[in-house]
Amino acid sequence: MSDQPGPAPLVGIVMGSPSDREKMQAAAEALDLLGVSYETVVLSAHRTPDETAEYARSAAARGLRVLIGGAGWSAALPGVLAAHTQLPVIGVPLSGSPLGGQDALYSMIQMPPGVPVATVGVDTARNAALLAARILALSDPGLAQALVQAQEETRQRLLNG
Repeated sequence: MSDQPGPAPLVGIVMGSPSDREKMQAAAEALDLLGVSYETVVLSAHRTPDETAEYARSAAARGLRVLIGGAGWSAALPGVLAAHTQLPVIGVPLSGSPLGGQDALYSMIQMPPGVPVATVGVDTARNAALLAARILALSDPGLAQALVQAQEETRQRLLNG
């Protein structure tokens, strides 16, 4: 997964480990289809805490508007991002632990008051990207139309088998 060339990134896709790249690829692919610029980075809440906090603190100043954090096991990454930014943070719990991602899911949805993390289902990085795009579409009519078109294409594929 590589960063999209071109305009400054609007979405930061952050994953806790290089082994998470395959599962988080779906977020990048969805953003590519919608024409939303993004960057990807591997940062760990536990192994690179200072760098993770600095990434979140500097995100808005660098032009990012939404952060997506994918992590498994204890999955502190989205919460740490949210603790250091006012940007929306979307958590993607990843499977891979003996509990199949349920531990990561609970870690993300049980955030303390004042540190919100919007959380999608286990291994649903595509949904995280679509949610990020919907947030951005609130101030981008072209993106809003692209989302409507993508939803209609999904509907047609379902109806037409």
